[in-house]
Amino acid sequence: MSDFTPPTSGLADLDQRMRVIFRQIVESYLETGEPVGSRTLSRTPGLDLSAASIRNTMSDLASLGLLTAPHSSAGRLPTHHGLRLFVDGLLQIGELSDTERQAVDTRIGNTSRTTDDLVQDASDLLGGLIGGAGLVVSPKREAPLRHIEFVPLSRTEVLVVLVLSDGTVENRLMPSPPGLLPSSLIEAGNYLSSRLVGRTLSEARTEIEREIADRKAQIDKAAATLIQAGLAEWSGGEGERSLIVRGQSRLLNDLDATEDLERIRHLFDDIERKQDLISLLDQAGEGNGVRLFIGSENPLFSLSGSSVIVAPYRNSEQQIIGALGVIGPTRLNYARVIPLVDYTARVLGKLLDDARL
Repeated sequence: MSDFTPPTSGLADLDQRMRVIFRQIVESYLETGEPVGSRTLSRTPGLDLSAASIRNTMSDLASLGLLTAPHSSAGRLPTHHGLRLFVDGLLQIGELSDTERQAVDTRIGNTSRTTDDLVQDASDLLGGLIGGAGLVVSPKREAPLRHIEFVPLSRTEVLVVLVLSDGTVENRLMPSPPGLLPSSLIEAGNYLSSRLVGRTLSEARTEIEREIADRKAQIDKAAATLIQAGLAEWSGGEGERSLIVRGQSRLLNDLDATEDLERIRHLFDDIERKQDLISLLDQAGEGNGVRLFIGSENPLFSLSGSSVIVAPYRNSEQQIIGALGVIGPTRLNYARVIPLVDYTARVLGKLLDDARL
């Protein structure tokens, strides 16, 4: 399939005959993955056109950048631009079946498990239902703090021990400000602990900075410098984000050509670049609803020619806490996968929010 180029045509450029033939070719490709020839289309019930007329229309569609021919003697396939036009303008997205909803609810609908279990199950579930790989970025977590302590490591470094309300312990390294005494570390730890119990760092940050600026905090200058530097560095409290990928082996199914194997090799290389994938899912999650990247529309998948469908999941305040999606060949069943990703994201967000309460 040809590389993606900026769209130069839209539905307004297609007359009724072109739309009908274009839809037939794309729907056949999504179902079979095979190119479609004019002779095959001429036998479509209700399409009262000769093979020659269909060939002329296919040629017009190719000139608009919507179709391509993998070989000179083969039929036509939609380009990435063609698939984008079909999804945006012609695709009819249906409702999930009761069976599909039940599969999601049953598989991940259990708040008694850990967050890691929930996101891993969501990733595995999506990959299994669409026949590809499921992707989930772990939620942004900012639990309230129970205790904070500063431990001197050397003349230039301090270890910060953050004990969260859920029992998690996080250790951070910080440079030691000039003139810092052991008593200053104790002062800084006691001061922060007294103001952070039951609150997150970001919730308390403004108040703490105002107290220090107004010199209402009963701490020395070195302790104040240490606290201000710490708040600036780690007040987000999110910790390390992780990417859960499940079902990569399914991407090896139905490979029948050397170029398919090469495409999958590039795809596996792309998936290994986990930080780039996390950034992609986070960026996609910044919008409303489901986002779709087809083939080389996204530079990360320019060589593998894969499609990624992504949706954010949110807490009860509608704040985005993570993102999930699927990755697979460009001939995914978009009408089914898009609502499936959207529903799974909504279920996962609610379960994680309930587990936090």
